[in-house]
Amino acid sequence: MNRGPIRGLPAAAVRLRVPAPRRTLAVVTTLANSRGDTYRERPTSSNQPGETVTARDGRKLILRRIRRDDVAALQRGFAALTAEEVRQRFFYRLAQLPQEMAARLCDLDPRYAVAWILIDPDDVPQPEIHAVARVHMDPATEQAEFALVVQRALAGQGLGRMLLLRAFDSARALGAVEVWGDIRNDNLAMLHLCESLGCQRSRVPHDPGVVRVRLDLAAPY
Repeated sequence: MNRGPIRGLPAAAVRLRVPAPRRTLAVVTTLANSRGDTYRERPTSSNQPGETVTARDGRKLILRRIRRDDVAALQRGFAALTAEEVRQRFFYRLAQLPQEMAARLCDLDPRYAVAWILIDPDDVPQPEIHAVARVHMDPATEQAEFALVVQRALAGQGLGRMLLLRAFDSARALGAVEVWGDIRNDNLAMLHLCESLGCQRSRVPHDPGVVRVRLDLAAPY
């Protein structure tokens, strides 16, 4: 596996490979909190597809699937991270999210991959993606790799859990029978979140600092 990990903020991280055009799982990381704090969802206007989610601080975000034209918003979200947060997400230092990589993360083949995002509403002059959950299915194995990232300001509100559940449902719809992800063994928040959803842990050969989690999509979660 191409070791292009994904990391979450201080608490969580999942490793994923950097995608090849339209076929490989995107690099994103995981920061999530397992506490299911409440948020409100309601339909949005027809010119702004998706659902409106109200964060604890009152800000409105749009929950929807990622689109090709979200490249700049994804890069702005990346730019908001500290150097340490980037290192935690990707397992290596990355000064910026290159245009080509960002484009691949936004331009997904819907037969194999889905990404759910929380993004600023359309009326925000320079919208930013604040959270992403992704799955990419390998049709040969019927397994889907997953990744999650939530910005620190939105942690602890159940938003990571919400996004991950959306991603798992999408993986099932793509035909996956199992989802999996690699997580650093010191990423206790992400490990706890995955365990709360029923994921099982296993070791990653030749990588003692990483835990692999798997979830049987046929089981309730």
